Amino acid sequence: MEHQQLPPESLGRGIWKRRFEEINNFENYLVSNGIVILKFFLNVSKAEQKQRFLDRINRPEKNWKFSASDVKERVLWNDYMDAYEDVFNHTSTKQAPWYIIPADNKWFTRLAVADIICTKLKALDLHYPTVSAVHQQELIKAKDLPRNRELGACRRNGFDPP
Repeated sequence: MEHQQLPPESLGRGIWKRRFEEINNFENYLVSNGIVILKFFLNVSKAEQKQRFLDRINRPEKNWKFSASDVKERVLWNDYMDAYEDVFNHTSTKQAPWYIIPADNKWFTRLAVADIICTKLKALDLHYPTVSAVHQQELIKAKDLPRNRELGACRRNGFDPP
C-alpha cells in the first residue's frame, strides 16, 4: 500500500470495505448516467498459467512476456484467488455484474466475451434517430445550396456551367 501514496487517513482497518463501497458508488454513478458496465475476469487455471510461463521461457519470441516476479507471485496463488473472490463478492452488483470467463482456451474466452458484448448491445435496442418531415425538407434544401452557390459564382465570373 505504501507504493500507492494513499493519504494516511485512508489506510488501516476497513480499507477494503471502504474501497469496495467506493467502487460500487462509482459504478452506480456511471450507470445512473447511462453508462453500461461490463466487467470480465479471465480465469486462467494454475496448470495453464504454468504452461504459459514455460512457453514464455522456452520460446524466444515470447521471452519479452516473462517476468521473474511472476514466479514469485505464483507462490501466492491461493491468496490471489481469495482476494479475487472477495472482490467479486463485494463488487458484483445487479447493474454491474462480474462475468468470470474460463480462459485456458483463448478461442473460447474470446467467443464468450464477444457473446456477452453482443447480447448486451442487442438488449440496448439501439436505432438511428428518426428525422421529422420538416427536417427532411431542410435537408433537401440544404443539398441544393452548394450547387446553387457554385452556379452563381460561375455566372458572376463569366462562366456558364453545363
